[in-house]
Amino acid sequence: MIKHIFYDWGGANVWLFHGINDLRGGFLDGVMVAGSALGDHGNFPLYLALTALVGLFAVAANRRDGLLAFRAQALSWLLVLAVFSAAYVVDGLLVGWIKQALDFPRPPLALPPGTVNVVGTAEFHHSFPSGHASFAMVTAASLWPLLGWGGRWGLALYVLWVGLSRVSLGFHFPADVAAGFLLSLAVVWILRRLLRAFLARAEARP
Repeated sequence: MIKHIFYDWGGANVWLFHGINDLRGGFLDGVMVAGSALGDHGNFPLYLALTALVGLFAVAANRRDGLLAFRAQALSWLLVLAVFSAAYVVDGLLVGWIKQALDFPRPPLALPPGTVNVVGTAEFHHSFPSGHASFAMVTAASLWPLLGWGGRWGLALYVLWVGLSRVSLGFHFPADVAAGFLLSLAVVWILRRLLRAFLARAEARP
């Protein structure tokens, strides 16, 4: 009963899957393959390095704003890097453990043969939650605080792109993607609060 409500969504999970997965086209498939590649957790070193470089230039460009402002901005970027790094590790461990513990079937195994369009090599086990969706949310939620609305819209589109790609390519159900988003958002939120509290205590020391 619990799975029927929270995972099957009363049948809406499969219905939404087919609504996305049945839309096919050479250009669309290429776009979705690219989105899935961007959500691969193997990109973490690259994304972390790019974030560090952007932060370095952002802090250096505002070095004339005064020592306190310079220090505050530097700490903000360091906090983002710390949250991103810690969340990547914690979230990866949680996702891996949940996948193994629950071992939900992926669409090619759960649905009748011939009803799932798979682009690439079909996978059959450890569907819940989506690791790609989790990593995309870790990236976006970690970088969110220091970006303006333009950057935040870009992150939101990135997360949506990765999530849709995993359904479109036949690797996950929408519920897998939603669970990955929610889990990683919670991980980033908790770690940010913990690290902020740690910094506050460190600064309060004589």
